[in-house]
Amino acid sequence: MSAQATMPALIYKVRELAADVREFTLVPGEGREFPVYSAGSHVVVGLPLGARTQRNAYSLLGDPAQRDRWRIAVRRQQPSRGGSAWLHDEARPGLRLELSAPLNLFALVRTARHHVLVAGGIGITPILSMARELARLGASFEVHYACRGVDNAVFSDELEPLAGGRLNLHDSERSGRLDFDALLARQSLGSHLYICGPQGMVEDCMQAGARQGWPASHLHSEQFLAPPHGLPFEVELALSKKRFTVPADLSLLEAIEQQGIEAPSLCRGGACGQCELEVLDTTGTLIHHDLCLSREDRAAGRKLMPCVSRLDRGCVVLKL
Repeated sequence: MSAQATMPALIYKVRELAADVREFTLVPGEGREFPVYSAGSHVVVGLPLGARTQRNAYSLLGDPAQRDRWRIAVRRQQPSRGGSAWLHDEARPGLRLELSAPLNLFALVRTARHHVLVAGGIGITPILSMARELARLGASFEVHYACRGVDNAVFSDELEPLAGGRLNLHDSERSGRLDFDALLARQSLGSHLYICGPQGMVEDCMQAGARQGWPASHLHSEQFLAPPHGLPFEVELALSKKRFTVPADLSLLEAIEQQGIEAPSLCRGGACGQCELEVLDTTGTLIHHDLCLSREDRAAGRKLMPCVSRLDRGCVVLKL
């Protein structure tokens, strides 16, 4: 998220939705309007953590056509790298943040005959904007919302008037995991499914889709992975002629940015593949956490996604 790609925003309102979930209403700074976005979009938010800025992606959950305010919701991560903790403990109305332009890696397929929307926990945020858009269009859709206890079904009050009898709440504490085989088996031809939630839930859904013979092009998922902590390691940037250490609590992408090098990035959560860098050499083992690289690419060891991947030790040389 370069300086040219950011826009100012102010926190207008903070609302407690559940014990560990907060909603933030953001308004444009400097008398501007926000751009229109499409359902399923996210923004990257710059969070001031002391001397550094942490950039996290959050889905936009409000009305895509509304330009005077945007809404995001954030669940406190345990443990937190600092971003969700700052938003829960420090953020308050009036504070200024820097946002990226909206990006959509999880767009609705308008030609679908029917849309199956599935959310797990805080994954409801992009699903809510999709339901809002589909209801406006008069499209055929249904919503399946899995949560741990009905008290944690945040935004169900907004979903109910949008989806009506097409909203299915699933209390995983009582009923266990969603039966994706049964859900997918009863859908008509031409349906598309969209799922956002925990990694295990998304994997279960994709595997069920393969078993049921769904075309991969009709199964859409979104996850933003938090960069994992690890051991410190060395990085050499071959084109920039820089060598430095990546600390245990920073991602490789964040460490590169701290050196004043602008690396490509979009989602910052291992989902889009836009930050891919070429590995020229390494004395350690690459640890891949992204959702993009194939098994063959990982085995070859010539690519990595610096937003979420690390080295277990030694030094990695990158073409940057």
